[in-house]
Amino acid sequence: MGFRLPTIRRASFTGSQGSSKAVNVPKGYLAVYVGEKMKRFVIPMSYLNQPSFQDLLSQAEEEFGYDHPMGGLTIPCREDVFLHVTSRFNGL
Repeated sequence: MGFRLPTIRRASFTGSQGSSKAVNVPKGYLAVYVGEKMKRFVIPMSYLNQPSFQDLLSQAEEEFGYDHPMGGLTIPCREDVFLHVTSRFNGL
């Protein structure tokens, strides 16, 4: 018997998508914006329970408080760091 582990879904975001961006997030996932270019990733909500992801959330809280410039959750780290941290969750 097999099972699927949740994975990150990479989603492009452009200003022209406007209000449709919320529609592109499946149930059980949330959109986050990462890096200098604010690349949009759609991640499983289960990542929120991981201690290393909670560290990223703490950094976001320190830098942005509750006022995120993209209107969604902004993670203040480089994209490669984010991918490295979250790649470890796929093996759980």
